[in-house]
Amino acid sequence: MKSTQGRKRIAVVGAVLLGLLVTGCGREPQKAGMSQGATPEVSVLEVHAQRVPVSMELSGRVTPHLLAEVRPQVGGIVQQRLFTEGSEVKAGQALYQIDPATYQAAYASAEAALARAEANLIPARLKEERFRELAAIKAVSQQEYDDAHALCKQAEAEVAAARAAAQAARINLDYTRISAPISGRIGRSAVTPGALVTANQTQALATIQQLDPVYVDVSQSSAELLRLKRDLAAGALREDAASQARVGLLLEDGTPYPLAGTMKFSEVSVEEATGSVTLRALFPNPELLLLPGMFVRAVVQEGVSEQAILVPQRGVSRNPKGEAMVMVVGAEEKVEPRLIKVSRTVGDKWLVSEGLKAGDRVILEGIQKARPGTRVKAVPFGAVPEPSPAGQGQSQAVQK
Repeated sequence: MKSTQGRKRIAVVGAVLLGLLVTGCGREPQKAGMSQGATPEVSVLEVHAQRVPVSMELSGRVTPHLLAEVRPQVGGIVQQRLFTEGSEVKAGQALYQIDPATYQAAYASAEAALARAEANLIPARLKEERFRELAAIKAVSQQEYDDAHALCKQAEAEVAAARAAAQAARINLDYTRISAPISGRIGRSAVTPGALVTANQTQALATIQQLDPVYVDVSQSSAELLRLKRDLAAGALREDAASQARVGLLLEDGTPYPLAGTMKFSEVSVEEATGSVTLRALFPNPELLLLPGMFVRAVVQEGVSEQAILVPQRGVSRNPKGEAMVMVVGAEEKVEPRLIKVSRTVGDKWLVSEGLKAGDRVILEGIQKARPGTRVKAVPFGAVPEPSPAGQGQSQAVQK
């Protein structure tokens, strides 16, 4: 009995082992076949030639449209400051009052000298007229008439000199009231009442800046300027006067300025120290958001590329030599590495100048699964991927 039960147990164990062995042998070829037959799936973007405005970002500084430093034109003691620091002033508005006492006295003296000269002119003119009539009838000699005529001219010259002196004295008296030469926002005052100022001193009493509109001065390298001219000459870019006249602006924090500017000036010489050319644009500034000295980035339109090839930056890599390259799906649905040349960024894309043509399919996702020369399944970028056969087999096995 015992030997019979032992033989039965051995037979059962053998049957179980044989079943496991057969099952294992049957599954291994299936897995191998699945791994060998699965084709990697990659997401591709078919590139197309398109019309793209080409622009460049240049750093620059905001400068006032008009700038005037207020200086005294006569010397004296400042009696009053007639403005509020940081306020808006109008052209001709009084800013300072210098003690006018000495200038009033000088003007009064000049006016008296003028009156004396005009009084002396009257008898000299009358004498000249009488001697002219007497000389005509030979009642006086020609010499006497000539002397009378010379004295009259001398008196007229003295009147003119006295009138000019009186005018100069009046101007100096007016200069004691210092006025704003331009309209704009005035800064802090460098002097207070009681300070002594001198004519045409080097220190400005205050500075007035016109802030609406404002200039933005940016620098473009001479190398970029030469490249732009070559592209225009070769036809790679088409000059668009309407778009080139408009200039965008990015503020210090990267936000765009809401109002567009206009290109007004381009320097005709290259700065030797920096090798750059200065460009000047004019921007409206009604809210006074742009302040002098502020760092900004101007977006300047260079032209329009009629047959531009754009590739997302995520699809471009660099080889050990630093050359830009992409992976494309070529003939027979095989992966091919392609060296390209990129000229600039346009948003989140590279502008490709060489290496790609319209219709090429650039791999954007799944590059790690696709090696050069391997066959892949290309699906449009952004499409929902289909479940792979291997995944379906595994899910069915789990359900079973």
